[in-house]
Amino acid sequence: METKTQLAKLGLFDAKVPRYTSYPTAPHFKNDVTPDLFGDWIGAVKGDSKISLYIHVPFCRRLCWFCACRTQGTASASPVAAYVETLKQELAILKSHLADGVTLSRLHWGGGTPTLLEPAMMDDLAGAIFDVAPMADDGEFSVEIDPNEVDDERLAVLARNGMNRASIGVQDFDDEIQKTIGRIQGYDITRDAVDMIRSHGVKSLNADILFGLPHQTQERITESVQKLLSLSPDRVALYGYAHVPWMAKRQQMIPSDTLPTPQERLDLFETARKLFLWDNYDEIGIDHFATKEDGLSVSLRNGTLRRNFQGYTDDTADVLIGVGASSISRFPQGYAQNNPATSGHTGAIRDGKFSTSRGHAFKGEDKLRSRLIEALMCDFRINAQEIIDTFGIAEAKLAAMFTSVSEQFPDMLQITEDGLFVPLEARPLTRMIARAFDAYGMDQAGHSSAI
Repeated sequence: METKTQLAKLGLFDAKVPRYTSYPTAPHFKNDVTPDLFGDWIGAVKGDSKISLYIHVPFCRRLCWFCACRTQGTASASPVAAYVETLKQELAILKSHLADGVTLSRLHWGGGTPTLLEPAMMDDLAGAIFDVAPMADDGEFSVEIDPNEVDDERLAVLARNGMNRASIGVQDFDDEIQKTIGRIQGYDITRDAVDMIRSHGVKSLNADILFGLPHQTQERITESVQKLLSLSPDRVALYGYAHVPWMAKRQQMIPSDTLPTPQERLDLFETARKLFLWDNYDEIGIDHFATKEDGLSVSLRNGTLRRNFQGYTDDTADVLIGVGASSISRFPQGYAQNNPATSGHTGAIRDGKFSTSRGHAFKGEDKLRSRLIEALMCDFRINAQEIIDTFGIAEAKLAAMFTSVSEQFPDMLQITEDGLFVPLEARPLTRMIARAFDAYGMDQAGHSSAI
C-alpha cells in the first residue's frame, strides 16, 4: 500500500504519456521529410546490409470499437485487391532506390487484417516483396492473424512463402467484455486458429491481450490469461487499453463508466503479470512476456533488446521501411511516414513517387535522448559508460541529467557509478521517467494513461 501511495503522489494515476515506440514520438513529426529525402535515405542503405520491412494492410471486415489503429471497413474484396496492386507498385519504386544485395532480417504484415487478402493476393504480394529483397537466412516473417478471418488455404500460402511467426489478437475471452468492445472472438475459434497455424509448421506464436477494458475485473482477467496460457504462446503483449474517443471516434461506442479506475488498472496488470511469471515466462520491458527460448528473452539476456513501433523486438537492423498507407520508416537519419489516408497514399504511388507526408530528421541530442529512453524502456537501467562511449557526452553532464530526473521521482530511482536504475517497485513509472528525458513538449490529451 505504501508503494501505491508513493506512485499516486508522483502522479502515476493521472498522467498521460507516450508509449515511446519512437523518439521523438509521432505527434512531433513535421512535413519537412519529403519523398525525395525519403528516397535519399533508402539510397544510402548499403548493399550488404539487413533491413526490416513492414507491410500495412488497413482493411478490416469489421471495425472493433476498442481499436485506435488507422483502419477502414470493407465488405468486399475489391478494395483490398486494388490496394494490393498499390503495394506492388510501391515495392517496385522501393526496389528502384534500394541497393542490390540487401536482405530482410524481419518482414511483418500488419493492419488492419492482412488475412483479409485472398490466397492469390497473398502469393502475389509475397512475390513482389521478395523481388525487392530476399529473406536473410536467419530472417523472421510474421503476420497478424485474425482468428475470425483465416482459413487453411490462407495459412498454407503464408507458410509456403516463409511465414515462421504468427501473431493473434485476443484482447479478452469474456463474453460481456467482447460485446462491449465490439470484438466477438470465442476461445474455441482462437484455439482452432492456433491449431491450424501450428499444423502448417509455424512454430512461433505471438498473442496480444488487454488490461483496462470495460467490465474487466481481476477474476475475469485471471480466467482470460489462463485460457491464453493454455494455447502456449511464445510471446505475449499485455497492453493497457487506451480509451481516446476524441481521437478514435468508434470508441464512443464504449461507455466510459464501465472502465476500471487507474488504480484498478494497475491491479489488473499486476494480476495478469503474476500469472505469466508463475507460468515461467520472462518479463520483457514494461508489457511483454516471453518463453525462455524466445528471441525476446535471448535478446534481453544479451543486452540487444530494442524498441520499435510494434513494441519490443530482437531485431537489430538499423533500417525499418514501412510500406502502405500511414506506415512509418526508421533510418539512422530519422523517421518518415507515408500519407495516412489510403486515397492520398494511392494517388502518390500511382504517380510513381513515394507518399511520404511527414517525419523527423535527427538533430541535436535526438539520438542521445532516444537511446536513454530506449534503455529505460528495455532494461530499466541506463549504463553510463555505454552512453559516454557512444555519444561522447561529458560524464558531468550525464550525471546532472540523472540527478535532475531522480529529483522528480524522490526515493524511487537508484543512481550509482554504473548509471541509473529503476527498481521493481518503481517500474510502473517507467514511461513517466522516460518522459523526463524527452526534450520535446507534449499535449497529454494525445497520449494514453501511464498505467
